[in-house]
Amino acid sequence: MFRSSCPVTGRPSAANYPLVTYVTDGIASAMAQAKAVAGDRNVMVHGAYTAQRALEAGVLDELQIHQIPVLLGRGRRLFKLLPSRVKLEIVRVIDTPEATHNRYRVRR
Repeated sequence: MFRSSCPVTGRPSAANYPLVTYVTDGIASAMAQAKAVAGDRNVMVHGAYTAQRALEAGVLDELQIHQIPVLLGRGRRLFKLLPSRVKLEIVRVIDTPEATHNRYRVRR
């Protein structure tokens, strides 16, 4: 399996990771670079902040949200900082006793 990473950061790491390209000029550039490297494969975005920035920039095509029956009460709220309303289309819902897996397509 081929893996590569394009983290968005204000300051690149001093460590040398051969499959990591640090991107300092924004989420749109990071997504464009990741999509170019991925070719016909999917590009995955992890973390609330990065997902918010990708939605804001209009470069996120789908969301997959996994809900578990536990309220943590901490962490970054996934949708708190969205600049405007984002319309979603349900692609798939898988419900299990342990979790509900929701997949949405971002409507433009």
